[in-house]
Amino acid sequence: MLFVAVILLVIGLIHLYLWKRLVHDTLRQGWGRRVGTAIVVVLGVLVPVTLIGVRNGYVQWLSWPGYLWVALMFYLLVTLAVLEVPRLIAMRLFAGKKETPAETQEEQAPEEQEKEAEPPAIDRRLVLARGAAIFAGLTAASITGYGVRTATGAPRIDRFTMPMPKLPRAMDGTRIAVVSDIHIGPLTGVDHARRITRVINSVNADLVCVVGDLVDGTVAKLGRFAAPLAEIESRRGTFFVTGNHEYYSGYAEWIDEVAELGMRPLRNDRVEIAGLDLAGVNDLAGAEHGDAPDFARALGDRDTTRPVVLMAHQPVAAKDAAPFGVDLQISGHTHGGQMAPFNLLVRLEQPVVSGFGNVDGVPVYVTNGAGYWGPPVRVGAPPQVTVIELRVQN
Repeated sequence: MLFVAVILLVIGLIHLYLWKRLVHDTLRQGWGRRVGTAIVVVLGVLVPVTLIGVRNGYVQWLSWPGYLWVALMFYLLVTLAVLEVPRLIAMRLFAGKKETPAETQEEQAPEEQEKEAEPPAIDRRLVLARGAAIFAGLTAASITGYGVRTATGAPRIDRFTMPMPKLPRAMDGTRIAVVSDIHIGPLTGVDHARRITRVINSVNADLVCVVGDLVDGTVAKLGRFAAPLAEIESRRGTFFVTGNHEYYSGYAEWIDEVAELGMRPLRNDRVEIAGLDLAGVNDLAGAEHGDAPDFARALGDRDTTRPVVLMAHQPVAAKDAAPFGVDLQISGHTHGGQMAPFNLLVRLEQPVVSGFGNVDGVPVYVTNGAGYWGPPVRVGAPPQVTVIELRVQN
């Protein structure tokens, strides 16, 4: 309850700030300001209704307008915050100038305003506020529009070459297609999974690794949207590990469902593939659902002369994997930040946000994910299917 209260407080404060800059500062007292205030209040209520209602299977019809406003709200907030410094400078410059009749018009009694004989001069502060509001609105709308187009388009192919000293020569050039955070949900429909499947199949992968957050809802509601994933092609198999969102969506049913779709779940388990170990652990969030990751079970008591690739949804899991000598961990979860500059906050929780990094001696590669969560918007972090080519290191 405390977490929900904090979120509601933050949402309220953000909308209070937006009301101040977009309504109070730009409109004189009257019906225009009252209408603007009502709109901000409605939008403020829309955010928690969308975040809570959609996740719990209610008010699905609010998904698109609600989540689009979340994105617009975010970029309005960022743009207006950036404009605060030049706004303060401009206001200081105006502060030293004598007020014009127009600048004091609101403070005069109606009778005195009617007696004004000369035309009102330009209210510099009002012009400044309106200019900033228009600029912020156009900027936020443009960024959000670009983000929607990016998020709902086909994932881009991200390629990375990984040298491995212990890799058998017979496995040199092995291509692993890594896909994460597909987030099949009420906004995606069936075409989302079809697009991703086409991209995966286009790379002719030897292995396909689906590293969690496949869905945002139950099998009963979303099973038909996931059906195209059964068409994924790979030479040596398709494998799956849970992400945190599986545990919000009935993970036990989805584990059975992905098996029906032709993916092999690796549940704190590993498989040997021509001299390469492929291991997978349950997501860290599984601990709260009696389905915790077990790194010792997945990685312990194995032939250490073979290289091991670990599938783990969250990059931070590498800290637990480090004692087992993992040669490469492949992860998702971060979405690459999804909406810049939100990626700066993701770094507070995860050691690698996108691409290659090293965590406690473990090489980690983080894919941006192929879908989106919440707003159907991606800015600075396009959807990806990552192809990792394993090469023998001489």
